[in-house]
Amino acid sequence: MRTLLWLMLKEELRTHTTYSGTQRFFTFPFIVFFFSVVLALFLDRLLEEITLEELAILTQASAFIYGIGVGSFGYMGKQFLERKYGSKNYLVAMPALLPITYRQTFLGLYIRDSIFYIALVLLPATAGLIMASPVVGFHIGSILFFLIAAIISFQLGTSLSFLGSTLYIRSLPIFIAFTSGIATLVLMGSFSSLYDVELIVPSIGFQLSVPPFNGDYQTAFLFASFSLFLIFIMIALSLALTRFHSFTRAARYPPLLPRYIERFKISGSYKEMVGKEFVDLRRSGTISKMFFSFVLPLFFLSFTTWFINTGLEIEIGFNSVFYGAMIGFLGVLLYSWLNNVDLSDYYSLLPVTVPELIRARLFVFLFLTIGISAAFVTIIAFINGELDILWLALLVMFITSVYMVVMTAYLTGIRTNTFLFDMSVLGKFAVLSFLPDVCLTILSFSVRTNWAITITAIGLILVILVSATAILFRGIESKWGGASFDA
Repeated sequence: MRTLLWLMLKEELRTHTTYSGTQRFFTFPFIVFFFSVVLALFLDRLLEEITLEELAILTQASAFIYGIGVGSFGYMGKQFLERKYGSKNYLVAMPALLPITYRQTFLGLYIRDSIFYIALVLLPATAGLIMASPVVGFHIGSILFFLIAAIISFQLGTSLSFLGSTLYIRSLPIFIAFTSGIATLVLMGSFSSLYDVELIVPSIGFQLSVPPFNGDYQTAFLFASFSLFLIFIMIALSLALTRFHSFTRAARYPPLLPRYIERFKISGSYKEMVGKEFVDLRRSGTISKMFFSFVLPLFFLSFTTWFINTGLEIEIGFNSVFYGAMIGFLGVLLYSWLNNVDLSDYYSLLPVTVPELIRARLFVFLFLTIGISAAFVTIIAFINGELDILWLALLVMFITSVYMVVMTAYLTGIRTNTFLFDMSVLGKFAVLSFLPDVCLTILSFSVRTNWAITITAIGLILVILVSATAILFRGIESKWGGASFDA
């Protein structure tokens, strides 16, 4: 198993360095380190708007969601087995050829991604906090406790996603029941006082039980033990349910393309490509995966903010405008999924260009997300009694969603995941997403207190985002016009 794990780590490293370049890839943790140092140095200014306890909760929640995203390798595993990622074979597909079991390779994938992404993000971020500690007065012990909590949160997320992906491969109805149960659990906690957020993410309870918040090590030990127990149970269930098929299942489908072209004729000259993309999504089963990766973070975000406002009795002022902004920025996840459904090499044989495919996928993104996002914001506004500002929340949601996906498409083309390891691209992405996100978040807190000034400021930001969206959308042609589908 140790040899297999080592080979998988080398395989993952080779995959990333092949696409982004060795130098660019290895600068990624240094960028994380740099941002961590900067955040620590400006922490006092940040704490004027949010308490350290709230920041810790949001950080652990982010680590949990990050783990869910990384854990999506379970979904990818089945695709690797069936189509071998074009001309490349991965170790996850080797049980059909070598004397190893599929459970071994799947467990190796889980451990590999845990080690790889903890080393890539969490360790450099912690190193940045340690570097800044002499200046800002952080205690090394508190930083190490933070690292432990973040790793546990991350592992809870990866384990949950690992189990969900295994259930999806075994049975779609069971997967739907599983995800519906999680959503119900989150909603019950969001709209009632039956339990706290620590029940879902017990690593948050661990974080709040150790310095710098408390010194209740007995409670911290209980939360840590409960977290490890949940991780172990989810991994054990995943491995028990994992099975290997060495054959390709035959499938027959009715002719869907003409119907989908007619259904999406609103796309104009892109209706054929949009229809074809939806056929691919339906036949690959990716829509359910995308739904899980987009909706679950929304539910968890609502639960976390409820916990801060109600469970901790700390009124921050999260409202439907805030949710509208957050949903817009979460939409990037779905565009990334659209670029991972299948290889795009075969488009080289068709009379289309890379910019045309990018624009077609932007249409697909809008068709998939706008309805769900608008429904979520409307529900939040109804629950919070904020129907009077629903129009503003929907406007913010729509404009930020379109801006974020067009900006991401302009920067990364059809290879979102790999291009974001390019530090020049990541730096531009961070600036272009961080600035409007922070401004809209801060302004959303003052919607009720300084209505005229806030509306004017939000309106100005939205005008800037609309203008930037138009410029970036037009720039897709010149930036990606000479690109190939197999590069």
